[in-house]
Amino acid sequence: MSSRRRIVAATLMVIVILIAAGCDQGTKAIARSCLGDGTRVSLFGGILVMHYVENPGAFLSLGAWLPIPVRRTVFVAIPLVILTGVVLYVVSKKTIRLLLAFGLCCIAGGGAGNLLDRVMHDGRVGDFLNVGFGALRTGIFNVADLCVMVGCLVLVIDASHKTS
Repeated sequence: MSSRRRIVAATLMVIVILIAAGCDQGTKAIARSCLGDGTRVSLFGGILVMHYVENPGAFLSLGAWLPIPVRRTVFVAIPLVILTGVVLYVVSKKTIRLLLAFGLCCIAGGGAGNLLDRVMHDGRVGDFLNVGFGALRTGIFNVADLCVMVGCLVLVIDASHKTS
């Protein structure tokens, strides 16, 4: 990859990561402001429910019971190493498929959004979205989680195109 293409690729990568992390942090700030007092908002006949909570653990509060020093290592230090590795991987590749790079950047952006929360909010991540029908519902999540899920889906699509 030429030097110019590498600069363009790195710039696009930074833009995707900043958009993902920025949208996550912006929506969390709005959720804290509008829903932080315990307010619940139900939309689309209850399909989407917004209710702000702070999660000291991972997905579905996994690990919330861990001692604080262990949580800091598991939920801050390890993700920071992984995010750094993803960014270095994408930047260091001489050639990289667009879908692969986009998927990895979505994951990195979502990870960065949640990592910022943990650093700025005493190890907790703000979650405020819940989707479902009746009793069949998701856990409470945020835009960073959506970015990570989209990135994973893009990686699956990229892998299926690579092997076919």
